[in-house]
Amino acid sequence: MKFGIILGSTREGRVSPQVGDYIKEIASKRADHDFEIVDIKEFNLPFMGTAEGNPAWNAKIDELDGYIFITQEYNHGLTAPLKNAIDSARPEFFNKAAGIVSYGSAGGVRAAEQLRVIMAEQKVATVRTNPAFNLFTDFENFADFKPGEHMEPGINDMLDELILWSEAFKTIR
Repeated sequence: MKFGIILGSTREGRVSPQVGDYIKEIASKRADHDFEIVDIKEFNLPFMGTAEGNPAWNAKIDELDGYIFITQEYNHGLTAPLKNAIDSARPEFFNKAAGIVSYGSAGGVRAAEQLRVIMAEQKVATVRTNPAFNLFTDFENFADFKPGEHMEPGINDMLDELILWSEAFKTIR
Protein backbone atom coordinates (compact mmCIF):
# COMPACT_ATOMS: atom_id res chain seq x y z
CA MET A 1 0.00 0.00 0.00
CA LYS A 2 1.07 3.55 -0.66
CA PHE A 3 0.75 6.34 1.92
CA GLY A 4 1.31 10.06 1.66
CA ILE A 5 2.74 12.08 4.52
CA ILE A 6 1.10 15.41 3.76
CA LEU A 7 2.92 18.50 5.00
CA GLY A 8 0.24 20.98 6.01
CA SER A 9 2.20 24.23 6.00
CA THR A 10 3.56 26.43 3.26
CA ARG A 11 4.84 29.15 5.59
CA GLU A 12 8.43 30.41 5.32
CA GLY A 13 10.49 28.91 8.14
CA ARG A 14 8.04 26.06 8.68
CA VAL A 15 9.09 23.00 10.65
CA SER A 16 6.64 20.54 9.10
CA PRO A 17 9.35 19.06 6.82
CA GLN A 18 11.35 18.06 9.91
CA VAL A 19 8.31 16.42 11.49
CA GLY A 20 7.39 14.72 8.21
CA ASP A 21 10.90 13.34 7.77
CA TYR A 22 10.85 11.95 11.32
CA ILE A 23 7.51 10.22 10.72
CA LYS A 24 8.74 8.87 7.37
CA GLU A 25 11.89 7.50 9.00
CA ILE A 26 9.80 5.50 11.47
CA ALA A 27 7.19 4.47 8.89
CA SER A 28 9.79 3.34 6.36
CA LYS A 29 10.82 0.52 8.72
CA ARG A 30 7.66 -1.17 7.45
CA ALA A 31 9.12 -2.57 4.25
CA ASP A 32 5.79 -3.95 3.03
CA HIS A 33 4.35 -0.42 2.54
CA ASP A 34 5.51 2.74 0.78
CA PHE A 35 5.53 6.12 2.50
CA GLU A 36 6.31 9.36 0.71
CA ILE A 37 6.36 13.02 1.64
CA VAL A 38 3.67 15.03 -0.16
CA ASP A 39 4.40 18.73 0.25
CA ILE A 40 1.40 20.88 -0.60
CA LYS A 41 3.78 23.80 -1.15
CA GLU A 42 5.18 22.05 -4.23
CA PHE A 43 1.75 21.91 -5.89
CA ASN A 44 1.22 25.69 -5.81
CA LEU A 45 -2.53 25.23 -5.40
CA PRO A 46 -4.70 28.27 -6.15
CA PHE A 47 -7.24 29.15 -3.51
CA MET A 48 -10.66 27.66 -4.22
CA GLY A 49 -12.76 29.82 -6.52
CA THR A 50 -9.86 31.89 -7.84
CA ALA A 51 -8.65 29.56 -10.61
CA GLU A 52 -8.78 26.01 -11.86
CA GLY A 53 -7.35 23.41 -9.51
CA ASN A 54 -4.16 21.44 -10.04
CA PRO A 55 -4.71 18.08 -11.76
CA ALA A 56 -1.35 16.83 -10.46
CA TRP A 57 -2.59 17.33 -6.87
CA ASN A 58 -5.78 15.39 -7.53
CA ALA A 59 -3.85 12.58 -9.22
CA LYS A 60 -1.44 12.35 -6.27
CA ILE A 61 -4.27 12.16 -3.72
CA ASP A 62 -6.07 9.56 -5.85
CA GLU A 63 -3.05 7.23 -6.14
CA LEU A 64 -2.55 7.03 -2.37
CA ASP A 65 -4.22 4.39 -0.19
CA GLY A 66 -4.03 6.47 2.98
CA TYR A 67 -2.59 9.61 4.49
CA ILE A 68 -0.68 10.96 7.43
CA PHE A 69 -1.38 14.64 7.88
CA ILE A 70 1.31 16.74 9.52
CA THR A 71 -0.73 19.61 10.89
CA GLN A 72 0.42 22.52 12.92
CA GLU A 73 -1.78 24.74 14.99
CA TYR A 74 -1.79 28.40 14.05
CA ASN A 75 -4.20 30.64 15.97
CA HIS A 76 -6.05 27.61 17.43
CA GLY A 77 -6.68 26.02 14.04
CA LEU A 78 -5.23 24.32 11.01
CA THR A 79 -3.61 26.25 8.20
CA ALA A 80 -5.55 27.78 5.32
CA PRO A 81 -3.28 26.09 2.74
CA LEU A 82 -4.03 22.65 4.24
CA LYS A 83 -7.78 23.31 4.24
CA ASN A 84 -7.55 24.58 0.67
CA ALA A 85 -5.57 21.50 -0.43
CA ILE A 86 -8.16 19.19 1.10
CA ASP A 87 -10.99 21.12 -0.54
CA SER A 88 -9.20 20.97 -3.90
CA ALA A 89 -9.66 17.20 -4.14
CA ARG A 90 -12.92 15.58 -3.16
CA PRO A 91 -13.70 12.15 -4.66
CA GLU A 92 -9.99 11.34 -4.67
CA PHE A 93 -10.11 11.16 -0.86
CA PHE A 94 -13.24 9.00 -0.58
CA ASN A 95 -13.13 5.72 1.36
CA LYS A 96 -9.62 6.00 2.71
CA ALA A 97 -8.04 6.36 6.14
CA ALA A 98 -5.74 8.95 7.68
CA GLY A 99 -3.53 9.44 10.66
CA ILE A 100 -2.89 12.86 12.13
CA VAL A 101 0.38 14.08 13.62
CA SER A 102 0.08 17.53 15.14
CA TYR A 103 2.30 20.11 16.77
CA GLY A 104 1.96 23.48 18.41
CA SER A 105 2.14 25.20 21.78
CA ALA A 106 -0.50 22.77 23.07
CA GLY A 107 0.50 19.88 20.82
CA GLY A 108 -1.65 21.10 17.94
CA VAL A 109 -4.65 19.18 19.26
CA ARG A 110 -7.19 21.85 18.28
CA ALA A 111 -5.97 21.75 14.68
CA ALA A 112 -6.12 17.94 14.77
CA GLU A 113 -9.72 18.03 15.99
CA GLN A 114 -10.71 20.44 13.22
CA LEU A 115 -8.98 18.23 10.69
CA ARG A 116 -10.97 15.19 11.90
CA VAL A 117 -14.26 16.98 11.19
CA ILE A 118 -13.10 18.10 7.74
CA MET A 119 -11.86 14.63 6.81
CA ALA A 120 -15.16 13.06 7.87
CA GLU A 121 -16.85 15.24 5.24
CA GLN A 122 -14.31 13.95 2.71
CA LYS A 123 -15.28 10.35 3.59
CA VAL A 124 -11.89 9.75 5.21
CA ALA A 125 -11.78 7.86 8.51
CA THR A 126 -9.18 9.21 10.90
CA VAL A 127 -7.54 6.80 13.31
CA ARG A 128 -7.69 7.44 17.03
CA THR A 129 -4.01 7.70 17.91
CA ASN A 130 -2.72 11.26 17.37
CA PRO A 131 0.96 11.81 18.13
CA ALA A 132 1.15 15.44 19.31
CA PHE A 133 4.38 17.39 19.61
CA ASN A 134 4.79 20.42 21.84
CA LEU A 135 6.75 23.45 20.66
CA PHE A 136 8.16 23.90 24.17
CA THR A 137 9.41 20.36 24.77
CA ASP A 138 9.92 18.75 21.36
CA PHE A 139 11.66 21.65 19.62
CA GLU A 140 14.77 23.68 20.42
CA ASN A 141 14.15 27.41 20.05
CA PHE A 142 10.77 26.54 18.48
CA ALA A 143 12.60 25.68 15.26
CA ASP A 144 14.71 22.53 15.58
CA PHE A 145 12.69 19.35 15.99
CA LYS A 146 14.09 17.18 18.80
CA PRO A 147 11.45 14.59 19.76
CA GLY A 148 12.04 12.27 22.66
CA GLU A 149 12.27 8.50 22.23
CA HIS A 150 9.01 8.19 24.16
CA MET A 151 7.10 9.36 21.05
CA GLU A 152 7.99 6.42 18.79
CA PRO A 153 5.59 3.87 20.35
CA GLY A 154 2.63 6.21 19.77
CA ILE A 155 3.68 6.79 16.19
CA ASN A 156 3.85 3.05 15.63
CA ASP A 157 0.39 2.65 17.17
CA MET A 158 -0.94 5.25 14.73
CA LEU A 159 0.77 3.46 11.83
CA ASP A 160 -0.69 0.09 12.89
CA GLU A 161 -4.19 1.59 12.96
CA LEU A 162 -3.68 3.42 9.66
CA ILE A 163 -2.48 0.32 7.83
CA LEU A 164 -5.28 -1.84 9.23
CA TRP A 165 -7.98 0.65 8.31
CA SER A 166 -6.48 1.38 4.89
CA GLU A 167 -6.42 -2.32 4.05
CA ALA A 168 -10.09 -2.57 5.03
CA PHE A 169 -11.08 0.48 2.97
CA LYS A 170 -9.22 -0.82 -0.08
CA THR A 171 -11.74 -3.68 -0.25
CA ILE A 172 -14.58 -1.21 -0.92
CA ARG A 173 -12.86 1.06 -3.43
